[in-house]
Amino acid sequence: MSEFEKDAPMAVSPISSYLNSSAYNVSIMVVFESQIPIDESKVMQMLGDVFVPLNKHKKGKKQWKQVDVNLKEHMKIPIFAKKGVKFYDEEFDEYMSKIGGEKLAQDKPLWEVHLIKYPTRKNNAAGTSVVKLHHSLGDGYTLMGSLLSCVKRVDDPSIPITFPSSHATTSSIKRLPESIFSMFKSASDFGWNILRGSNFIVDDQSPIRPENKEFKHGFGISNVTLSLDSFKVVKNKLKVTTNDTLVGMIFLGISLYMEAKSYESRKTQATAIVMLNARKIRAYKSVEEMLQTNSDTSWGNRFHSLQLPIPKLSDANTCNPLDFVLEAHKIIIGLRNSSVLPLSGLILRMLDKIKGTETVANSSVIISNVVGPVEQVALANHPIKRFYFTATGLPTSLSVTILSYMGNIHIAFGVDKGVIDEHQLLSCFETAKEMIFNAANKI
Repeated sequence: MSEFEKDAPMAVSPISSYLNSSAYNVSIMVVFESQIPIDESKVMQMLGDVFVPLNKHKKGKKQWKQVDVNLKEHMKIPIFAKKGVKFYDEEFDEYMSKIGGEKLAQDKPLWEVHLIKYPTRKNNAAGTSVVKLHHSLGDGYTLMGSLLSCVKRVDDPSIPITFPSSHATTSSIKRLPESIFSMFKSASDFGWNILRGSNFIVDDQSPIRPENKEFKHGFGISNVTLSLDSFKVVKNKLKVTTNDTLVGMIFLGISLYMEAKSYESRKTQATAIVMLNARKIRAYKSVEEMLQTNSDTSWGNRFHSLQLPIPKLSDANTCNPLDFVLEAHKIIIGLRNSSVLPLSGLILRMLDKIKGTETVANSSVIISNVVGPVEQVALANHPIKRFYFTATGLPTSLSVTILSYMGNIHIAFGVDKGVIDEHQLLSCFETAKEMIFNAANKI
């Protein structure tokens, strides 16, 4: 047991409690697609070196305490019934749906690793490792930092991994959690979030927001990979950023899906709630460094959440899909100088006391982003072809998660299967992408 495991229990933050409440039971699943077959012995060694054994104290005030961990209890290796086939995409999807719909056991540390030792055709992966962690353990910064502390560069393991520069607007997602969603100009935006959090403003029922939000039908996930270079035409023609283009593309894809399911949904009010990094620091730190308290890198949940309106589909912007990109650009520019961000944490705590944990359920979709390495990395000596993440247990029926890796953007759509057809949604996103790229090429 390391030195930090001997420390006294740490109080659970209000946001961490919020993420493990009756309204929220959110887990993050990070999916690593390997170039080589999975060797469980190497993964077991990695787990022993990296993961922090945190659990909730059951008596009195909620606290984190250090506990002894049986690593084998946290490692799951499924056996698929079908034999003698080359690829197992269907079985993989079914297994992902299964573990996405399951809650983590509360009587032991809130994480587990699934080693799927079967090849899949879509991305030609020899095997897949899925790390599932409860969101109450930490935000995207700390959870990704813990995972990245155990990866090494494939080209030279002795060299530190690097990340897209926050100053490079032409080749990377420029501080996506901060610059896309810096949110509304202070006074009106603060009031808007108070109204939504207080249930005075609630999204309309729509194909992505059912009337009965309490009944869940199972978890589904679809994903797509886009090259960062593919955005250059739109950026150069419209003088916008990758952020603007990506947000416009996501919103157009969602709007096309809603229209395909119900033409009347053109009239509905829909908003996205966006998770924003509240930390001043940008570089990831090691687990040991993050466990040091009273610093910007300390472990925990430090994020803001604010709402972004999804533009309504119309005959005009269907004929000119670039309007979605320009509208995203307009909103983003207007949000950058807002001072409402520091107030959103206050809103969250205040509404938790007054109204309970109902705020997020008023919106239609949750969007989150994490920046990944520039170079190819290996996890437990397994070279990773591609990786992405998704969130489960959310009160909304749709989430969009974004991760950059090796010059690509990996987008995952997590859905409530009984409400949203994840394959049709992905198809609508692909249509939106082609509409935007084709329109830009005609300018």
